[in-house]
Amino acid sequence: MDGINVYLAVLTNVDWIVIALYAIGMLLVGIYYSRRNNNTEDYFLGGRRMKPLMVGLSLFASLLSTISYLSYTGEMVRYGPMFITGALAFPFIIYIVGRFMIPKFMKLRVTSAYEILEDRLGLSIRLLGSFLFIMIRFFWMAVIIHTTTKKIMVPVLGLAEEWVIPICVIMGLVTIIYTSLGGFRAVVFTDVVQSGILFFGGVLTVVLITYEMGGVKEIWPQEWPAHWEKPNWGYDPDARITFVGIFLAVFCWHLCTAGSDQVVIQRYFATRDVKAARKVLSINLIADFLAMILMALVGIALIAYFSANPGVFLENQNVIAENSKELINADDIIMKSSDQLFPMYITHGLPIGITGLVISGLLAAAMSSLSSGMNSVSIVVVSDFISRLRNLKIDDKKKSIMARRVSVVVGVIAVILSLAVGQVEGNLFEVANKVVNLFVSPLFVLFFMALFVKCSNTQGVWIGVLASMITAISISFWKEITGSDGISFLWIMPSAFIAGSLIGFISSLAFKKNLNLKRS
Repeated sequence: MDGINVYLAVLTNVDWIVIALYAIGMLLVGIYYSRRNNNTEDYFLGGRRMKPLMVGLSLFASLLSTISYLSYTGEMVRYGPMFITGALAFPFIIYIVGRFMIPKFMKLRVTSAYEILEDRLGLSIRLLGSFLFIMIRFFWMAVIIHTTTKKIMVPVLGLAEEWVIPICVIMGLVTIIYTSLGGFRAVVFTDVVQSGILFFGGVLTVVLITYEMGGVKEIWPQEWPAHWEKPNWGYDPDARITFVGIFLAVFCWHLCTAGSDQVVIQRYFATRDVKAARKVLSINLIADFLAMILMALVGIALIAYFSANPGVFLENQNVIAENSKELINADDIIMKSSDQLFPMYITHGLPIGITGLVISGLLAAAMSSLSSGMNSVSIVVVSDFISRLRNLKIDDKKKSIMARRVSVVVGVIAVILSLAVGQVEGNLFEVANKVVNLFVSPLFVLFFMALFVKCSNTQGVWIGVLASMITAISISFWKEITGSDGISFLWIMPSAFIAGSLIGFISSLAFKKNLNLKRS
């Protein structure tokens, strides 16, 4: 039995009004900014003159999403704080991306990041990069919609499973409307608002539980909880999380995303210069670190709350079984309940009105990511496929209309894909790495080879990317393929990047040598 289904929703009319006002507010933002878009550069990049603070917070809200918002808390509840140590990679990311990548990007006045690939490696590599990005963002949006609907909105609202599809459609529809109307400025503005709601919901939860429990001492663990994994500071590919593993995973994800993802690079292009783009990157990572700490504190507070109020979770039982290293009914509940304790607290623990506001915050996390995904994917589809392949010579007005239509189609496809995401095993932290981040390294291999490997050529890069994709898929779904356990999911991105870069480099040298022999 799914642990989250044992409680009923307690939303009041005030909560419903707050949620409705939030949705209406997002629609009004889209309508407002639709009148300020004079051309495609305004629609896609905000005129390239947006403030770094707003763009940085927008990037944070876009990349955080409901997945991270809940998975950070669920990971803390179930396995402990080792995931936070990945933030130690942030200074290295700021230096490498800011020093070597952002200056290269900002020299080019392009709309789609994948135009860069064509200049160096040809049209086929540009289209390959665009395709990989679209796949990444479709998987990303699908997981967000599924997570927000099935794990949050349906149970919190006390609805039956049959409501999953209608709620997916409603949430997608609101996001599609304000994104397709308002363009990039609407995306950034709503992202900033949504960032504030996200932090407010987390801080309020910690404050209320601390007050109700009688102080910080009552919620803070007096010793290392038995069900948390012991810290592992070494190298062990078979262990679920080690410091080396999480450091490399975080480093690779941010490096690959900052250096190849249209969602990120689009925000560099929306600022004036290299200095402003570097500020965007730094603001994003600072906000991400603060969110990790905050949601870890929420996790600690939730353990204390539900342990002291066992009837809220399961009748006459605690969250943590006495004298046991496992959660109650580990085989059936563990992987579901840890991700769902936060929505459960929202339902039972928050004051009237605040419940609706925090639910709006969870919707905000989803919709900010969806809007960014729709906007960025529409850019890539219009620039890299429709305009480039058909050699269309159309004016800005027609191109903007086309972009709006593509945004609608992208949103519809994401909603449809969300219905299949629930088949992947693991908690949200694992699902995000197995599904959402599957092709992150293969995409970055393209940019790495194009920008930093002088001997790279089209044939060699194709082979390298295929090797990177095979590596990522094998590690991610090894158990499904072979029936036996493989190495930790944290090694998906580092292994895929190393394999793709190395094989791409060797293959490029081989093709270059063969070409020279033929010429001679």
